[in-house]
Amino acid sequence: MHSNKIKVLSVGGSIIAPEGVDSDFLIRFRKAISEYLAEDLQRKVIMVSGGGMPARLYQKAYREIVQDHNSEEQDWIGIAATRLNARLLKAVFSEQCLNEVVTDPTVVSTMKGQVLVAAGWKPGFSTDNDAVLLAEKFGADTVINLSNIAKIYTADPKQDPTAEPIDHISWAEFRAMVGNEWTPGKNLPFDPVAARRGSEINLRVVSAAGGDIENILDILYDREFVGSVIGPD
Repeated sequence: MHSNKIKVLSVGGSIIAPEGVDSDFLIRFRKAISEYLAEDLQRKVIMVSGGGMPARLYQKAYREIVQDHNSEEQDWIGIAATRLNARLLKAVFSEQCLNEVVTDPTVVSTMKGQVLVAAGWKPGFSTDNDAVLLAEKFGADTVINLSNIAKIYTADPKQDPTAEPIDHISWAEFRAMVGNEWTPGKNLPFDPVAARRGSEINLRVVSAAGGDIENILDILYDREFVGSVIGPD
């Protein structure tokens, strides 16, 4: 049973900590989300934080230091960064977030406040997958994937000048584009493992620019917005 009162925001680390922590964004984000929640106490927002620059910096250092590096260790380093960002988000939304930071989406059963904050769980996928699992568990109809790009493209526009922005793509088409394998630190619009589960439950994923607060509100209020929609098929 899906609910449009519960939304899942996958807040990319590139939004929280692109270089250092983006305090200006977090101030605007807290104000907008707090006002949205205050209008209707039945509304709930689940936020799943990415790792951002700290994850990439530390993963890069590990690869430089250890010649026979492995993907599991890289994942754990990235997960630690997501948990640091999640702790900051929990503190920023302390009045609405009454649960501890969720680090295992399979064990949390209730939301005590209007905000729930989650971080990385375990190696093998990104926090996008945690967002999908939490959407499934709490019956959310949409995952809003916030990153530093406004739309998904047919290819990486930095590498391919012919790349085109996508308004809507089916799960089958999207999965054909990103494949099935998760690679730590790889910059994809949505994690392939998360995409597989999202397609199985026919979830709606909106990919949009995290820095555009007004556009985030447009998505939350089901108004016209700038972004890309994945699924439902």
